[in-house]
Amino acid sequence: MAERADDRLVRLLGIVAYLDGAGPVGVDELARQFGVTSERIRQDIDALWVSGTPGYMPDDLIDFDAYSLEEGLVSLTQGRGLTRPLRLGTREAVALVAALRAMHTTPAVQADTERAAVVASALDKLTAATGEAAQAVDVRLGGVGDARLLGVLAQAVAAGRRVRLRYVDAADTVSERDVDPVRLVTQDDATYLVGWCYRAVGRRTFRVDRVLEAVPTGEAVQVRDVDGDVDVFAHVAAEAGQSAQVAVLRLASPARWVAEEVPVESVTDLPDGSFEVRLRVTNPAWLRRLLLTNAPDVLAVEPRDVAADVAGAAREALAASDDLPELG
Repeated sequence: MAERADDRLVRLLGIVAYLDGAGPVGVDELARQFGVTSERIRQDIDALWVSGTPGYMPDDLIDFDAYSLEEGLVSLTQGRGLTRPLRLGTREAVALVAALRAMHTTPAVQADTERAAVVASALDKLTAATGEAAQAVDVRLGGVGDARLLGVLAQAVAAGRRVRLRYVDAADTVSERDVDPVRLVTQDDATYLVGWCYRAVGRRTFRVDRVLEAVPTGEAVQVRDVDGDVDVFAHVAAEAGQSAQVAVLRLASPARWVAEEVPVESVTDLPDGSFEVRLRVTNPAWLRRLLLTNAPDVLAVEPRDVAADVAGAAREALAASDDLPELG
């Protein structure tokens, strides 16, 4: 499984802090301490060695004893302030408080008692240190779900254990599949499980609110190169068995609500007061309904096949209305 950049960053900073307190440590011992291979530790030291800031030479920020390293001993000789207590300004502290409060409300954190306690402890300390400025911050992320189910999935991710899912997809089809879980992600008011699916023989993203049951199998996950990030549009398209199509809509000002309420990739305001939105479409029927419902405010549609599809649907609707018997 490919290592995430943020996981490595945490370990790199941890190595500097650990060495500052423990003194020279053997490469193998440091590897055991951080749960990685000795080769990975050597790669981490190489990365830290060339970490610099504007105005410094590479080894001026973090430096090690090269002779000791040749003998298998890691000795930190220069930490350049990374081991000193962090001093935050009010704006930085408030930003961290907001991030921690948002994190604490996510189902993935709430489902893991140990993780929730760590986040709560950090939040309490930072809030107390920030003072009144932190009291005005109230951030919550969406993504509610079954706490018991989320607990099973969170524990499986943390322990690296396979789970057996009963899952219902967007087509209302129920399936059973074994999954090596990689990561729980909250995005756009939903929580997703990213993992390797043995039924699909590949990486898959599962909406947790569509998981009917999750049972640990007791088997360890296999090491695979699985990207832990979530692309919601790609996920919806995959469930529907479709590929996402990019559409560009030019709309009159009264349809401004589309840019505010529909997940769009970009919005461009035009000189005449109209605007363009770029969005990915995984369900052509949904886009057709959107355009027909707001037809008076639709000025242009790209690509042409989308415009032709909507025009054809409009003609069919008009023809059908002509065939209806008159009332009265």
